[in-house]
Amino acid sequence: MDVLTKPVIAKEILESLQSKVEEEKQVIVHCCFPASPFFGNLIRIWNSTFLIDNSSNHKSKLIHAENITIYPNWTMVPFMKDFWFTLVFSGLPKDCKSFDFKEEIPEEGGFFVKSIKRNSSDIYRIKISE
Repeated sequence: MDVLTKPVIAKEILESLQSKVEEEKQVIVHCCFPASPFFGNLIRIWNSTFLIDNSSNHKSKLIHAENITIYPNWTMVPFMKDFWFTLVFSGLPKDCKSFDFKEEIPEEGGFFVKSIKRNSSDIYRIKISE
């Protein structure tokens, strides 16, 4: 019968791994595009959408989009219903206290939400409008 012994991992390795885990922490942003009285409203997100740390100008990149298309494709917004979609971003710096949600695009109408207060879960709900 084999006896399994618990491996001992050097303290320095554990500490360096812990900082990597914290650096890789992803940020989840649930976005609400408010109900619109207009028919045929279209929405999309650009890959050039970032979370920008207000104190360091660090930019967290968009990694994944759920329930919304990425430029150049469009998503139809339901008539008179709030439309929800979820975006996943790379981690923010550990000392970040607040950040901006900004879609940096070469045309009018990019989404922008200023000074979102950081929380411990790194999961947020924001309301966006054009």
